[in-house]
Amino acid sequence: MTDLTVTGVHKHFQRRLRSGSREHFWRRGRGGGEDPVHALAGVDLTVPSGLLVAVLGPSGCGKTTLLRCIAGFERIDEGSIRLGERTVAGTGRHTPPHRRGCAIVPQEGALFPHLSVAGNVGYGLDRAARERGRVEEVLELVGLAGYGRRMPHELSGGQQQRVAVARALAPRPAIILLDEPFSALDAHLRAELRRDVRQALQEDGATAILVTHDQEEALSLADQVAVMRDGRVVQQGTPADVYRTPNDAWVGGFVGGAVLLPGSPSPAGVRTVLGDLALRGAPPSASALTVLLRPEQIAVGPPAPDTVPATVVALDFHGHDALLTLRLADQATTVAARVLSAADTPTVGDPVGLRVTGPASAWPA
Repeated sequence: MTDLTVTGVHKHFQRRLRSGSREHFWRRGRGGGEDPVHALAGVDLTVPSGLLVAVLGPSGCGKTTLLRCIAGFERIDEGSIRLGERTVAGTGRHTPPHRRGCAIVPQEGALFPHLSVAGNVGYGLDRAARERGRVEEVLELVGLAGYGRRMPHELSGGQQQRVAVARALAPRPAIILLDEPFSALDAHLRAELRRDVRQALQEDGATAILVTHDQEEALSLADQVAVMRDGRVVQQGTPADVYRTPNDAWVGGFVGGAVLLPGSPSPAGVRTVLGDLALRGAPPSASALTVLLRPEQIAVGPPAPDTVPATVVALDFHGHDALLTLRLADQATTVAARVLSAADTPTVGDPVGLRVTGPASAWPA
């Protein structure tokens, strides 16, 4: 097993616009020079051996570029990438992809259509590994024992992705790179496959990176989550830490549902339209604050003297729970509350009373 360490990695591209058969620079800097796109702007990332780290971020933040740099498909401009004791990218060094020991699982399985399942899985193995039964071993890990003789076209989309994961696991690579491998599947199949792939990686002791923009996927699947913004990793930690104690309001708003409110310091912690709230951690030294609550922290019940009055203006039903949009009495503030589905769940137009449970997070506005 191998640690991955990415330190201060930069990657620039030239911004171009294709027009017909000709290619033009999108815009130019001073003196006519090309204006570069900073896809990665000093990325620091650590993937401990044997763990799965999910790289989460909005489109265009540099997730895929980072994955391509780790795999060796792109040369980095600054910084270094280490796999275990080997520096595979850095000043004057660029180890080609086939010598890095990385395996990639793409969005589509990209199986060889002319090879059987066993042929696909065993493609990168030497004869000794095949004779030791490594193909059968990894097929069992991904839940496809006995499927070795089938052809890719005989499999469902989920089964093809399982084969792709088995093929990546088979040669015991230094690290496995998963590039949104579940995005093309329906919701039920995606959840089932995520659990099975996670178990297969754990049982094989694999080190892996998952690139995704799906917050639920990152939080439910990974040992650690690294949140990217504008070409940098702005927070890395366990899913619980990133969700409960985000570094700033942007991370809090991006990772999971968020209720962001203006606030000001108070003896209890912070004063908001939902009352005086306790704070998680030391209070910021600022007179104007941005306060973060999670929708599940807002308890909804009948109106009462010790609650904040509100009216339900929208209800999104999700089966096991529901997300309520609530307008406060000032008519200018709306908040979201997540409640368990029940027969007495409020409906649109109902008056309710709100209480906040647990501490809030806050930063200078």
